[in-house]
Amino acid sequence: MPRPGQVLGLVGTNGIGKSTALKILSGKLKPNLGRFDNPPDWEEILKYFRGSELQNYFTKVLEDNLKAVVKPQYVDQIPKAIKSADKSVGSLIKGRAQMENFDEILDVLELRHVLDRDVTLLSGGELQRFAIGTVCVQKADVYMFDEPSSFLDVKQRLAAARIIRSLLRPDDYVIVVEHDLSVLDYLSDFICVMYGKPAVYGVVTLPASVREGINIFLDGNIPTENLRFREESLQFRIGEAGEEFMVDKSRGYGYPKMQKTLGGFHLSIESGQFTDSEIIVMMGENGTGKTTFCKMLAGAEKPDGGKTIPRMNISMKPQKITPKFTGTVRQLFFKKIKAAFLNPQFQTDVYKPLKMDDFIDQEVQHLSGGELQRVAIVLALGIPADIYLIDEPSAYLDSEQRIVAARVIKRFIMHAKKTAFVVEHDFIMATYLADRVIVFDGQPGVESRANTPESLLTGCNRFLKNLDVTFRRDPNSYRPRINKDKSQLDQEQKLSGNYFFLEDDS
Repeated sequence: MPRPGQVLGLVGTNGIGKSTALKILSGKLKPNLGRFDNPPDWEEILKYFRGSELQNYFTKVLEDNLKAVVKPQYVDQIPKAIKSADKSVGSLIKGRAQMENFDEILDVLELRHVLDRDVTLLSGGELQRFAIGTVCVQKADVYMFDEPSSFLDVKQRLAAARIIRSLLRPDDYVIVVEHDLSVLDYLSDFICVMYGKPAVYGVVTLPASVREGINIFLDGNIPTENLRFREESLQFRIGEAGEEFMVDKSRGYGYPKMQKTLGGFHLSIESGQFTDSEIIVMMGENGTGKTTFCKMLAGAEKPDGGKTIPRMNISMKPQKITPKFTGTVRQLFFKKIKAAFLNPQFQTDVYKPLKMDDFIDQEVQHLSGGELQRVAIVLALGIPADIYLIDEPSAYLDSEQRIVAARVIKRFIMHAKKTAFVVEHDFIMATYLADRVIVFDGQPGVESRANTPESLLTGCNRFLKNLDVTFRRDPNSYRPRINKDKSQLDQEQKLSGNYFFLEDDS
């Protein structure tokens, strides 16, 4: 049951009923009390919930006293759903505006420069911000956000979180489904964990405090019920994978100082060195040239001035995945990565942890976003190469799969003694993966600079300082947690210049 004046966060794997729960609470879907063949009518449902808070809630929904607005999960479907003749961003948001916060929302969500643009021409991140903005300008009693952070960079995720929190009034309800655990942590006042078997059944736990709720989810164990819903707990020990392998870092590679101009955008790249068995994470806002840098390393884009990068074998997982292959996943693997696919080590390190067997014989064209993402990761790692470029591996994956995917990439790179460059916006995943980081700073879409690779600590400090956010570490699960803005710890860390705080260094 959501509580008025507070943000309820929902966390759990994909296919376990989070979006269904939102549909029921927004009155779009009628609960059938488990009777699939002869569903009950509303009168019976209200009688069933007699004496609980839900009875009042559903009664209000039925009598139209509660207006619910939902930001849908799949924002890429929005342009198809809009029926009005004028499809410009400005008129669509203005048409719904019922509150005084119109200008504030345009500024915080960076929508001013796309006001006259047609919705069908927006990128994923712009669509996401447009969808969040459209919900936030409406007057409603229940606000629901289904995965508000996908497609957004770290800075935009925090801006969206601040705007969502600003909606809270004493008798309004706000419910958020989110897979980026650091954003969920920052947003919510309390949390319900959902567990079960995807696409079969789902169970919602009783509400817990934010820290306790996320730790229950990571631990896979509900202490109050004495119930374990996952065999292993998910940990965030940094350097966990590095300790198993003594790494020979003798062979150094490098790339020169480069410039690239694309239309009105200019990117300058400081020269850098990297070694075998190393993962370098690129951190920066959207539109600062991370994908362009990947393409230059891969040789798909040439630097200005005719400089050449030494030839290396590259395998790249692109940011946008569009399946053109007709046939099953198994046929695709046999065609593209037969040697790796038949290799027992690859099966153990990559294929099995990503649970590819669940959909190995399905048509590639029919896969969900999360399934396609996992196929793309297996394909990228299955191609023999010196350097692996992996662009946003966490998109569409749920929190549990993100941690598994990060572990798979880390283990594979260590075993194969290769180098990986990863672009990642989920901060928890980025810090888990990174041996070193390249920070991109500058003005998105105009002028940007890629700094030389630096250690995780100094890189994260530089990056978080640009965002004006501080992190602390959870003593139990070691995951990074965002400090609430202007809290005591936040102010202390900003004064001392420790934006990214590692316990071991204190």
